[in-house]
Amino acid sequence: MRLPAYDGRKSLYTAGALPFDAREFVVRLTDEDSGTGVPPREREYRVAIKFAARADLHHLRQFIAGRQADAPQEAVQVLDIVLRELASQRYVAIGRSFYSPDIRRPQRLGDGLQSWCGFYQSLRPTQMGLSLNIDMSSTAFIEALPVIDFVAQILGKDVMSRPLSDANRIKIKKALRGVKVEVTHRENVRRKYRISGVTAQPTHELIFPIDDQMNMKSVVEYFKEMYGFTIQQSHLPCLMVGNQKKANYLPMEACKIVEGQRYTKRLNEKQITSLLKVTCQRPREKEMDILQTVHQNGYDQDPYAKEFGINISEKLTSVEARVLPAPWLKYHDAGKEKECLPQVGQWNMVNKKVINGGKVSHWACINFSRSVQETTARGFCQELAQMCQISGMVV
Repeated sequence: MRLPAYDGRKSLYTAGALPFDAREFVVRLTDEDSGTGVPPREREYRVAIKFAARADLHHLRQFIAGRQADAPQEAVQVLDIVLRELASQRYVAIGRSFYSPDIRRPQRLGDGLQSWCGFYQSLRPTQMGLSLNIDMSSTAFIEALPVIDFVAQILGKDVMSRPLSDANRIKIKKALRGVKVEVTHRENVRRKYRISGVTAQPTHELIFPIDDQMNMKSVVEYFKEMYGFTIQQSHLPCLMVGNQKKANYLPMEACKIVEGQRYTKRLNEKQITSLLKVTCQRPREKEMDILQTVHQNGYDQDPYAKEFGINISEKLTSVEARVLPAPWLKYHDAGKEKECLPQVGQWNMVNKKVINGGKVSHWACINFSRSVQETTARGFCQELAQMCQISGMVV
């Protein structure tokens, strides 16, 4: 039995030959996005596998042994896909990165979003042979909240007591369109749907035909009779799922956002600031996170890596390094200090004059503060211009 590694598109890789050169078979999968009130629809897919080529690992062995200067990119790409296979099953894959709420506790970004920690992974040819490059990353995901709680975060207020205004309804529609939700009113049945819109009317006003004779029934009555579910927040609109032309209605209180959905729209300034705080780490903290991630991934127990004979060390690579001496800085001879040796990568301009100072022909100072008097502002401008001239600028 072979463990294949799949690139997610058209290529499948195995460590040895399969017992056939070509084969077709049928796979049946349940469609989770079927409409409400109907059994899940089963879709049938025909899959064809045929032998395409054999990856040449001879040149890769030559490269690792130091007998070849350039790494064979095709062979490196195959091994990179192999090392990504298990991570693709465990985590949410986005590009070359993987994310999970279990790597580090998610942090709220506001408006129903949270940051998930993840890691970037790629196999790279280096002077030492093949190296696994891993770095930490974070991105925004939609928080797996009950839809009513998500709506309350978006609007920044309680939505239990009063109907939504048209402006708020449109805001909610934009935020929820395309988001996947699962129903919570059917005990162990957690069907998933993708939101296509939000109704213009509140739930208690919604009716729909239940048969070909166009007999009508309200959404409130239907959920009570069909599922024994009493809609409490009937003043709120319903979610529309499925086809826009023949949409199905789901009460907001009966839905929860499905976990693991990346937020792809533009973040606001507050969310960007919160995300930057999460991603900003000291080198030692990042090193510890990387080591912990490597340990959690358990590359030594990866069945796909074992299948292809790949061994990954959990230790960071050690390389020889040296600190380059700081260069002497040359300043204008007219200054009190003509040379300067930076210390710890920094220095100041006291008693120094630049050799080629820039020319500023026109400039202005605008005072927006009521507490700063005009005389104080003028004095600041004069001192600023004087200091620029002392430093070698032409103002």
